[in-house]
Amino acid sequence: MLKNVNPESLFIFDIETVPGNADFNQLTPAVQKLFNDKTGRFRKEEEDPAEYYFSKAGILAEFGKIIVISCGYFVKKDDHYVLNIKTYSGHDEKLLLETFTPTLINVSKNDYLLCGHNIKEFDVPWLCRRFLINGLPLPPVLDIYGKKPWEVNHVDTLELWKFGDFKHYTSLNLLAHVLQVPTPKDDIDGSMVGNVYWKEDNLSRIAKYCSKDVIAVAQVIMRLKGMPLLPDENIVIQD
Repeated sequence: MLKNVNPESLFIFDIETVPGNADFNQLTPAVQKLFNDKTGRFRKEEEDPAEYYFSKAGILAEFGKIIVISCGYFVKKDDHYVLNIKTYSGHDEKLLLETFTPTLINVSKNDYLLCGHNIKEFDVPWLCRRFLINGLPLPPVLDIYGKKPWEVNHVDTLELWKFGDFKHYTSLNLLAHVLQVPTPKDDIDGSMVGNVYWKEDNLSRIAKYCSKDVIAVAQVIMRLKGMPLLPDENIVIQD
């Protein structure tokens, strides 16, 4: 599988998102209503709006923010691949996106393919929306309006694993498990990110978790290509 995909052509990335505010009551009444209007048909009557906001706002680009972006790319050295990992994090989302923009511009210039797990339905739309919400122009690699589906050459491991079966969602954790890839969820998982950020104030812990997801996707790619997993010494975490 993926015989025609060169690992060196992939730009693997993952984002971590949280509610835009620590508490539902910090929102203006108008924004509270907008949130309730958007989520009302999904929230059960007995669910507290404040609790629902804290658990769900982090997956809605209109009510959340990006706090971590981790990315990785392969470099071939002699007869083996090395994976280089770089992670960006910060409380100021606009500054975080501005810092990450040159990297995305470089992705376009070097014809990299965006790669990740569920990036077509989550990470890419989230980035696009948050760039615009922060008043920033979309980098070329994210400016996909008007392109045909076959012109958007993202490599999404969730989509690859479906093999045409679109009834089920397969988490990265499950996919890693069945492909015998070391789990990225050995500390926290996505459902805990908001709590770790707003209640524990531990951004570095989230950044480490995010980089593990990128490593897991890279290892899944190796397995899908029928290649051996990368040993730890071939994974380089950049400052």
